[in-house]
Amino acid sequence: MFDKRELPEIKQAKDHWEETTLQQTLARSPERRKKFMTTSSEAIDRLYTPLDIADMDYNRDIGMPGEYPYTRGVHATMYRGKDWTMRMFAGFGTAEETNARFKYLLEHGETGLSTAFDMPTLYGYDTDSPQALGEFGKCGVAISSLADIEVLFDGIPVDQVTTSMTINSPAAIIWAMYIAAAEKRGIPRAKLGGTIQNDILKEYIAQKEFIFPPKPSMRLVVDTMEFGTQETPLWNTISISGYHIREAGSTAAQELAFTLADGMEYVRWGIARGMDIDDFTPRLSFFFNAHNDFFEEIAKYRAARRIWAKWMREKMGAKNPRSWLMRFHTQTAGVSLTAQQPMNNVARVAIQALAAVLGGTQSLHTNSLDEAWALPSESAAMIALRTQQIIANESGVNNTIDPLGGSYFVEDFTNRMEQEANAYFDKIEKLGGVLPAIEIGFFQREIAESAARYQAEIEKKERMIVGVNDYTVEEDLKVPLLRVDVAGARHQVERLNRIRRERDAVKVESTLNAVRDAAKKETANLMPLFIDAVNAYATLGEIMNTLRKVWGEYKEPVIV
Repeated sequence: MFDKRELPEIKQAKDHWEETTLQQTLARSPERRKKFMTTSSEAIDRLYTPLDIADMDYNRDIGMPGEYPYTRGVHATMYRGKDWTMRMFAGFGTAEETNARFKYLLEHGETGLSTAFDMPTLYGYDTDSPQALGEFGKCGVAISSLADIEVLFDGIPVDQVTTSMTINSPAAIIWAMYIAAAEKRGIPRAKLGGTIQNDILKEYIAQKEFIFPPKPSMRLVVDTMEFGTQETPLWNTISISGYHIREAGSTAAQELAFTLADGMEYVRWGIARGMDIDDFTPRLSFFFNAHNDFFEEIAKYRAARRIWAKWMREKMGAKNPRSWLMRFHTQTAGVSLTAQQPMNNVARVAIQALAAVLGGTQSLHTNSLDEAWALPSESAAMIALRTQQIIANESGVNNTIDPLGGSYFVEDFTNRMEQEANAYFDKIEKLGGVLPAIEIGFFQREIAESAARYQAEIEKKERMIVGVNDYTVEEDLKVPLLRVDVAGARHQVERLNRIRRERDAVKVESTLNAVRDAAKKETANLMPLFIDAVNAYATLGEIMNTLRKVWGEYKEPVIV
């Protein structure tokens, strides 16, 4: 990267600069604060030079895009060949309402779908369940049966548009519905492209939308991995998600380390099932947060690719270069959005999205300005989509590959991210692995401490949030909010009742019994049985309750 024989001269020049030019400047005008730090409270030095990356070897540590260790990107031409997929997270109310939003976004340039589900669906309850009361459609679309999925994707060319579905504990059943709905339209499962989040480990760590105990939950994940490898070659069966870990309050390094540790655990479970590492790992994908600190985020993405490539090739012995690739989706940081002065969120989202692009993301969701208040309105979602399109078409940042590569600051930051992640891997290994670490609350405690520190910095005004603890104004907010139509719940329940009346009850009972019996056997793959059950119009709640009776529900231990 530079002639190392020049390092003594560079050090001498830096020392001279600090003793003369810098000191003279500080004497006239001190720096505006004593500590400069990232969003994760990491200290940032005043200046970075070749001295900070003196031990780096270009070919070993950075390399070329599309080549090991993929620090500069997973594709040789990156966005010069194709822009990232613009995948706006969308879902609310009924399947009909969300279907209309999908079509609206596709008409205005979205290039991939991303489905949000409501809380009852995420917890495996039907809309008319007592546990679902008052929660219909509020944080996503309500799905109770195959009939809802048929409506949700009606008129959408699912063999041409990739679909992401953000759901975890019931992921296998929702995916079964998607497959069944496509096949009823004559679209073979092998032509379906997309992703189910299906990342149960991060639920125990951060988001808490778990249902079953960890081991049967992991069995479901491995079933989808195995089924996907055999039946759906274009589908990503897990989106290993750091996003929710970061939203819970982690640092960037914790998000990086905990996400990759989860990914490593899924690989180990797949191998234990008897799958060849090079058969299933190319269809694993990742999902990261894009927070406020521009360079911290970029360094995180670059380090993630390098760590994964090294681990897969050098430690796990993967031979297929596609197994070494870390492909990831990014979403801007919902937790960073403020209810105060919500128009400021447009700027925040633009900066975060730009960091994701400069970090080499494969797909991107930009949050809407009103999300601190409600689900995105149509106009707010349009601004968020246009933000991506402006970056892609007007900023010029996609004209060259990894334009920040070689920056002394960025390369040093990338190295430090990798080092912090490796230190966490060592801690997790000493605790016995990911599941034991979850059971004793290691991840949860680390995140809680980080979140508390961040909040304390805001309250002490050591960290400034525009419009919250500085530059505040008295304002009469008039943000047009999306409101879920209460009549939609009645419509949803009517469809659910009609399905129950018209379906073959004997067939439903038979398919549910088959699911129950297979759930008792550790060797049976449940995916084909889920597809049979949803084709018989067994509901999500019925299938999940069948599994609850076999596996029970997980109660998180109290962590002190």
